Amino acid sequence: MKPLLMILPLLLTTAAVAQQTPEPKAIIEQAELASYYAGDDGRSAARMLITDAQGRKQMRQFIILRKDREDGGAQDMMVFFSRPSDVRGTVFRVVKHDDRDDDRWLYLPGLDLVKRISAGDKRTSFVGSHFFYEDVSGRNPDLDTFRLLEETDDHYRLEGSPKKPEDVEFTRYEVTIAKDSMLPVKIEFFDGKEQPYRRVEALETDTIDGHPTVTHSRVQDLRNGGETQMQFRFISYDLGLPDDIFSERSLRNPPREWLNLRDD
Repeated sequence: MKPLLMILPLLLTTAAVAQQTPEPKAIIEQAELASYYAGDDGRSAARMLITDAQGRKQMRQFIILRKDREDGGAQDMMVFFSRPSDVRGTVFRVVKHDDRDDDRWLYLPGLDLVKRISAGDKRTSFVGSHFFYEDVSGRNPDLDTFRLLEETDDHYRLEGSPKKPEDVEFTRYEVTIAKDSMLPVKIEFFDGKEQPYRRVEALETDTIDGHPTVTHSRVQDLRNGGETQMQFRFISYDLGLPDDIFSERSLRNPPREWLNLRDD
């Protein structure tokens, strides 16, 4: 009887440890919810500072509106550019899907042209920055497989590998996720020579309306130099954004009442 009594606590302890560590896919899905689905909708103003490899700088300023159709699933997003003058009036629209590629459009006011961003271009520069179109709305976790590399008291570190490597420029990436917020705080992408060539980081986070939120992020080109930093202001959630502002009509007629953000 004594050996059984000794084994039982061991089994219970093993089961408890197993419950404490979620499956890698479950960790990624929690991080996806924390990063892109806080509240039912959201709005923020963003200032993007682009620094090229020669140290030359450019600024972009825009407002992001986002509304979820379902948590972790379909979602609408629009990005309205206000500065500098050569991009004022440009609008980026995303309709996010959970069962197929997202739909993305870019409205160019100077040409009065709505340009569709093809699935093959989703990992190209977002309006001249080091961010990709896919970074703005998020990469579908179903496109990759994951394994847990490390767990500490304060973070998970996982490896993501594309299911279709021919569709992307990376062979794998490592993502560090903070346990207290479930926000990804660092992602490094590796090339075929196992060299990290691109790094995405959350430089500052805050809790806004009860939701952990990245307020300052950075993308670095580790191969050629240069970086883009993005800072967010006027962040708010659960505004009750109407469905009809997420439409093609808003590309040419932006919803002004939702875009007027000023300091008190």
